[in-house]
Amino acid sequence: MILDEVAVEDITEKVYHLNRNLKEGLKSPPESLSDLGAIESLRVPGKEEFRELREQPTDPQAEQELINSIEQVYFSTDSFDIVKYELEKLPPVLNLQELEEYRDKLKQQQAAVSKKVADLILEKQPAYVKELERVTSLQTGLQLAAVICTNGRRHLNIAKEGFTQASLGLLANQRKRQLLIGLLKSLRTIKTLQRTDVRLSEMLEEEDYPGAIQLCLECQKAASTFKHYSCISELNSKLQDTLEQIEEQLDVALSKICKNFDINHYTKVQQAYRLLGKTQTAMDQLHMHFTQAIHNTVFQVVLGYVELCAGNTDTKFQKLQYKDLCTHVTPDSYIPCLADLCKALWEVMLSYYRTMEWHEKHDSEDTISASEGSNMMGTEETNFDRGYIKKKLEHGLTRIWQDVQLKVKTYLLGTDLSIFKYDDFIFVLDIISRLMQVGEEFCGSKSEVLQESIRKQSVNYFKNYHRTRLDELRMFLENETWELCPVKSNFSILQLHEFKFMEQSRSPSVSPSKQPASTSSKTVTLFEQYCSGGNPFEIQANHKDEETEDVLASNGYESDEQEKSAYQEYDSDSDVPEELKRDYVDEQTGDAPVKSVSRETLKSRKKSDYSLNKVNAPILTNTTLNVIRLVGKYMQMMNILKPIAFDVIHFMSQLFDYYLYAIYTFFGRNDSLESTGLGLSSSRLRTTLNRIQESLIDLEVSADPTSTLAAAEERKEKVPSPHLSHLVVLTSGDTLYGLAERVVATESLVFLAEQFEFLQPHLDAVMPAVKKPFLQQFYSQTVSTASELRKPIYWIVAGKAIDYEQMLLLMANVKWDVKEIMSQHNIYVDALLKEFEQFNRRLNEVSKRVWIPLPVSNILWEHCIRLANRTIVEGYANVKKCSNEGRALMQLDFQQFLMKLEKLTDIRPIPDKEFVETYIKAYYLTENDMERWIKEHREYSTKQLTNLVNVCLGSHINKKARQKLLAAIDDIDRPKR
Repeated sequence: MILDEVAVEDITEKVYHLNRNLKEGLKSPPESLSDLGAIESLRVPGKEEFRELREQPTDPQAEQELINSIEQVYFSTDSFDIVKYELEKLPPVLNLQELEEYRDKLKQQQAAVSKKVADLILEKQPAYVKELERVTSLQTGLQLAAVICTNGRRHLNIAKEGFTQASLGLLANQRKRQLLIGLLKSLRTIKTLQRTDVRLSEMLEEEDYPGAIQLCLECQKAASTFKHYSCISELNSKLQDTLEQIEEQLDVALSKICKNFDINHYTKVQQAYRLLGKTQTAMDQLHMHFTQAIHNTVFQVVLGYVELCAGNTDTKFQKLQYKDLCTHVTPDSYIPCLADLCKALWEVMLSYYRTMEWHEKHDSEDTISASEGSNMMGTEETNFDRGYIKKKLEHGLTRIWQDVQLKVKTYLLGTDLSIFKYDDFIFVLDIISRLMQVGEEFCGSKSEVLQESIRKQSVNYFKNYHRTRLDELRMFLENETWELCPVKSNFSILQLHEFKFMEQSRSPSVSPSKQPASTSSKTVTLFEQYCSGGNPFEIQANHKDEETEDVLASNGYESDEQEKSAYQEYDSDSDVPEELKRDYVDEQTGDAPVKSVSRETLKSRKKSDYSLNKVNAPILTNTTLNVIRLVGKYMQMMNILKPIAFDVIHFMSQLFDYYLYAIYTFFGRNDSLESTGLGLSSSRLRTTLNRIQESLIDLEVSADPTSTLAAAEERKEKVPSPHLSHLVVLTSGDTLYGLAERVVATESLVFLAEQFEFLQPHLDAVMPAVKKPFLQQFYSQTVSTASELRKPIYWIVAGKAIDYEQMLLLMANVKWDVKEIMSQHNIYVDALLKEFEQFNRRLNEVSKRVWIPLPVSNILWEHCIRLANRTIVEGYANVKKCSNEGRALMQLDFQQFLMKLEKLTDIRPIPDKEFVETYIKAYYLTENDMERWIKEHREYSTKQLTNLVNVCLGSHINKKARQKLLAAIDDIDRPKR
């Protein structure tokens, strides 16, 4: 079948359009339909054909390949000539079969495109219908709007025709009426303004400053509104003068806050300044008033006391400067004036403190109210004012405290504090310490100005006071008879009046020695405590406690008669100087619990425990008690004024040093002690004694006129060495060479050391960190050596209590070269045991005067036994001839001595028992063992070792071996020379 040109052209154009729609996507339904209309004239498939096309079985992939096989040229513009293109493609020689195949191909492409078009039309049909409905609805709405507009125009025309001239006249009359009402109101306001001055005066008299200012500002605002009236100009000037007068009275009211803060009064003043918009100016003025109040207050207080003491009303004092006025305060009125001065300054600082509290409270309230409001500009301005006031108040804390410090410092420098007694000086320090506490709570300041001023005066005062106390202590020691001061068994230094401050919490209104016990563990500042009333500087009368300072023993004796007899014996000692007979009972004590000083207790009554038929009370003397009281006073000053803690502790250490040195000088100094080689005085004790002697003891009897000024100043810091009272006898054998006095003296020192150990935590707490090594060194090198004095002191008694020389003589008469083994010990053993029995009886006699603690009796027995054993070895070393039987006799004698001795004492093991036994057993050693034994046992003297070689070993070693052993002994002895 041959296609005509028209058919070919139409088919080609149809394929072109449909393929272009498939490639680029369909346009809107109407647009797509218009495209289809262009080719519908050729041949548009009907519904039947569409249905057939859709019902034909198709392969989507094959159809898509057919559509894709359409030549690209068919997708060009509409000006493309499809017919011409197809005709030009025909070959010169036409082949019917090829043309039919090509036609079939075009038909297949047309069928694929037609089917695709049919599918797309059916797919977009619902959208087309929906869009058509929208167009119809829009047309209906437009018709309804046209009807409404027509009706509205008709009604407007009716209203326009119904409006008349009468209605406009009515409105004009109403406007005239409103103007007349406004005029009447203005006339009434002007009349009220003319009468405002009377009400303002009444409000100022009532101190209603906010109300007065509010009224005045409202009047000024009203006056500015009616300024076009001639009568208002004069009133406006008058209101301005009234406002200035209110500001002046407001400044006077603000100055009253500085001495007596009143919340209601200050609230009114602040509200008034806020209305004026001058809150910052008010704060500047307030600080000026506080500064002036401090100056006026201190001047009036000091002036009042100066005029009172002068006894006349001479006005010359009022013309003096404050610094010069302070020099006219008399010593009698110095402390009351200082107290009133601090009370007055406290009132000023308290007012400032309460002012800050008021602002903190109201700032928080304003912040809450501002967060609820919406005026951002006003809030920012208020926040700026609050920030300024807060910074001003914080800065003012330091400024006001500096002014207070300078005024008090000037007052302190006006009088030499060295003229006061100790208690008065402590009271002054207490007031200043409390004032510094106020300053620290007020602004966190460490009060450098006051501290430096009071520290210099305190150190100078305390230096002179300490020098006097050292001289007094020397006098006490030189007149001390070392009699026991009978205190109670539960005696504690906390019972003494001077140590009350350690157990009582510090009350701000009472001095440290008179403070009531604390009832609350919560720390309350002075400002919180006295915010509602009262004053921390009130001078309270020295209240009497319910109980006295009952420290002397009253129930430690077996009977009242024994107690009375003991007191009579103690008080009848006419040889004790009056300075030492101090009354330790009349001073007052509080309700502090009693803490017993720890003492040794025994499980059972032993023969070596010597007591006075009463509870074992601490051993101390009047001088010991006096030193303890001085320590308490020193600690009071240190507790009140912590910046001088190091100086005070240094002086306290000198009290202990001097007491220790005196005990050693009186009872322990013996040059023969060190020659024993027993190490009775430790290197630490010797170092301590040498240090005390070099730093504290003045060994020169008279001042050298040729000495330098520096040497003279150094001697002022030292104290002459004390001398034992001639009433103390240390040479009598009946009293064991003053054993009672030695026990009282030594054990009182040990007791004093125990009290220093008890006080160490308190001293460590107040000691500056940089000075704590000094305190640690004092305790480790001095206090801890007190008990070490027992050995050298009691060694002297032990060395004289037994007649060791007589025992050596008796041993020299013994024949040791016996030929038979003896069954009876020698007589010198019985003599030695009799000496120990006599020593035991004397100890019992001494214990009737003074309780001898178990450590003391043990040391005495240890010293005596050690000396006896060494004397035995020395006696054996003096033997000229000795047989084996004689050596056995030595063992028998020593065993007899030990057996009898163990019945007299409970000391186990027996001291130096091995020292004797080892020496006796060395006789049986061989030559080689003996040489090694000599090198290992260097505790024996050269004489003892030599005698052992020459006498005891001579029977079973040759001469050469003996010379070798003697050479070994000489080598050992050579370094000692």
